[in-house]
Amino acid sequence: MSKTYQVTGINLKAQALGESDRIVTILTKEFGLIRAVAPGARKHNSSLGGRSGMFVVNELLIAKGRSLDKITQAQTVKTYPGLTKDLGKLAASQYLAEIVLSQALSEQPQEELYELLNEHLNRLEAVSNNEASILAHLSQGVFHLLALAGLTPQVQVCCLTQRPLMPNFTNPQWQVGFSISAGGTVCLETWEDLRKQKERERQINSAKTRSPHSPPTPATTISGYQTVMHRQELPVISGRLNAKELDILQQLSQPEIMQISTTRDNHWLAVEQILRHYAQYHLGHPIRSATLIDSYFAANHDATV
Repeated sequence: MSKTYQVTGINLKAQALGESDRIVTILTKEFGLIRAVAPGARKHNSSLGGRSGMFVVNELLIAKGRSLDKITQAQTVKTYPGLTKDLGKLAASQYLAEIVLSQALSEQPQEELYELLNEHLNRLEAVSNNEASILAHLSQGVFHLLALAGLTPQVQVCCLTQRPLMPNFTNPQWQVGFSISAGGTVCLETWEDLRKQKERERQINSAKTRSPHSPPTPATTISGYQTVMHRQELPVISGRLNAKELDILQQLSQPEIMQISTTRDNHWLAVEQILRHYAQYHLGHPIRSATLIDSYFAANHDATV
């Protein structure tokens, strides 16, 4: 970069610096994640005050500094006022921003990530102010961000057998497992068969001493499909989904959100929880903004009971 450079970026984080300045973390199309000082932004009459707010998109002229760069000019091109007027939308937006902050690289173009985040913020701002709509768009945003990072959970087939999974709407007791360690959905019948085989194997091994030269345990074959994992690597089931919840999860990869008019809030809550735990596992840390989602929906539930 030269001593000054131009970027288009969206503000994702801000913190106070000194008496009147603000440090802004910005996702830019051209250079990825940058941190820059907005001088005087906390002064009442500062032209950078509103331009350094959360989820404001600016065209910026930035001067290189020894430790921190400095914003010298800013022209706002997009804002999301609808996000700050609804606590649920704001919490969902911060949730997505936190994932982006964990994924974005510095000093590298991040145009696709930038465009994807703005697309989902646009969708969140436009949805009706009800819990199911907000959760639906949040869940799809999380799914698409994971996909862009190459972390798409496997939801169309069983991770153990690679057999397609079809939601069974005729059986109200039907469920499918989700294993974070395995990378996605798991047929519970297959998982239970593997668990029983593992238990039998443990009993056999405890009854006799295996030769040190015995070959390793082969992969298990069930119903003509070879499992991906060996018997001693039985994955932990992180959660369980009913037919409707699996149907939602399988449709999240689509560009547009599915119809939610007949989908209850608790279905979306289950899907969001699964995706949250999966994302946190791969990010390596909790999503702090998720607690705002929990508080928001708990408060709304209490208010309607």
